[in-house]
Amino acid sequence: MDYTSEIRNVWKKVIRKVKSKVRKSEVEVYPLHPDLHLPEGINEHQLFDFLKSVLVKDAPPMEMENYCKQDFKRFVYTYGLARDLSGKCLELGANPYFTTILLKEFTNFQLSLANYFGVNPTNKVVQEVTYKDLKTGQQTSIELESYHFNIEEESFPFADGEFDVVLFCEIIEHLLINPVAVLKEIKRVLKPNGALILTTPNVSRLENVTKMIAGANIYDPYSGYGPYGRHNREYNKHELYLLLNYLGFSIDLMFTADVHQNHASSFASVSDLKPFLEYRQQDLGQYIFVRAFNTGKAGEKKPAFLYRSYAAEELE
Repeated sequence: MDYTSEIRNVWKKVIRKVKSKVRKSEVEVYPLHPDLHLPEGINEHQLFDFLKSVLVKDAPPMEMENYCKQDFKRFVYTYGLARDLSGKCLELGANPYFTTILLKEFTNFQLSLANYFGVNPTNKVVQEVTYKDLKTGQQTSIELESYHFNIEEESFPFADGEFDVVLFCEIIEHLLINPVAVLKEIKRVLKPNGALILTTPNVSRLENVTKMIAGANIYDPYSGYGPYGRHNREYNKHELYLLLNYLGFSIDLMFTADVHQNHASSFASVSDLKPFLEYRQQDLGQYIFVRAFNTGKAGEKKPAFLYRSYAAEELE
């Protein structure tokens, strides 16, 4: 028996295990997993099973299940920003209704929903949604009615100051034309001191940092769902602070968090980057979560950091 070869193979296995653990700890050293704020009396496993049961009629069940598995924590972080609020709430881009169901089950909101599915002859859409009742375990079916309009091209069909809370989640990165105009419409329908909850992918996430170093592209592919099906511009925390501040919102809470598996170490050594990232360790999560209040007057022009090729008098 070749004992030297056997010992060498054993050591190789040990080294691979050690390296694997080191890579894991390198990613976990950054605070990318803030605590989830779960509904009272429900653990994470129970909540996941509940959300996994949500199905939209005519939507592919496997696609719904994979979406839930991928973004479960994002839905819960979003719920955590809203759970202590009350009153009339508008959820923009509600489909496929995972966050909607959390809000219906675990808050006292009077919910209004809005979606955009492309050209549609009516201004209302009704979709059947089923899910497993948490208490009885029985399948429950409800019909969710939503207003149907393009938030970039149409005025919102709501009165000034109609809502106490507006959810604007995973939308701003899809906009093509003028995010300031959309946010001003949100501000218009929000009451003074009303709450805006905004979530969006973080362009400065750790994965993107290592992708750029490795020479990989960070931009979203073209989508079969059309121009709104892809991320047209992603933001970082500083940009969102500047944008919301310009529009008269006071930020109450802002953080980044990973919501699914982090592949940063697949592109570059995170430990080698640690000296360069130490000051940014709060900014490296995959998604940005913001709660802000409508407290001030919006700027009347366009913030120059976000726009170009406009007349000078239109920018500030």
